[in-house]
Amino acid sequence: MSEPLRILLTGFGPFPGAPSNPTMPLVQRLSALRRPALDDVEISSHIFHVTYSTVDRELPALIAERRPHALLMFGLAGRTSYLRIETRARNAVTTTFPDADRQIARKGVIVPGAHPMPFGPHMGRLLRAARATGIDARASRDAGSYLCNYLSWRAIEATKTADGPRIAAFIHIPPLPRAGTALPQGSPRITLEALVDAGEAMLMELVKLARQASSRAS
Repeated sequence: MSEPLRILLTGFGPFPGAPSNPTMPLVQRLSALRRPALDDVEISSHIFHVTYSTVDRELPALIAERRPHALLMFGLAGRTSYLRIETRARNAVTTTFPDADRQIARKGVIVPGAHPMPFGPHMGRLLRAARATGIDARASRDAGSYLCNYLSWRAIEATKTADGPRIAAFIHIPPLPRAGTALPQGSPRITLEALVDAGEAMLMELVKLARQASSRAS
């Protein structure tokens, strides 16, 4: 490649029911990684305020400004105890749960009449990369109907444009254990360190995939 490979990492801030969002420290740690394999890679990060209008405004601006070759996005799945590798975005928006500005969507779909959109076969490689670190990671076909799914949809749309990223991926992470809180019996305690290890493995795999996609396009 004649130019540096550019990767954009994203997370979300707090939202109703989740006053602390672990995607924020995760993205911070991943964006600070220094590895020989990343010497010619520009990694930037962004934390979205959890509203539909923010995604609609900031995602196109970020893509235009930073021109990422790939997007690696993280969101919180508050009721899941494992890592969820999302394989598609659903054409669904909740009309009952408000965003961080207490706004409720008026329509239950993103694009009337559209079918779910897949991220692509590369999600299988990210899943294998995460599992190789020992973390409990599983493929998911349901990214919900909140901001994580909405961002996934808009990111997949962006990969279909001439100036958009070639690859996008969305990962749902579980809540981190906090002092004084009990997890359901039998639930594994996934730590931030374990998430960083899995995140690094997926980032490295995404770098390989983005290089391959860029080579094919050149």
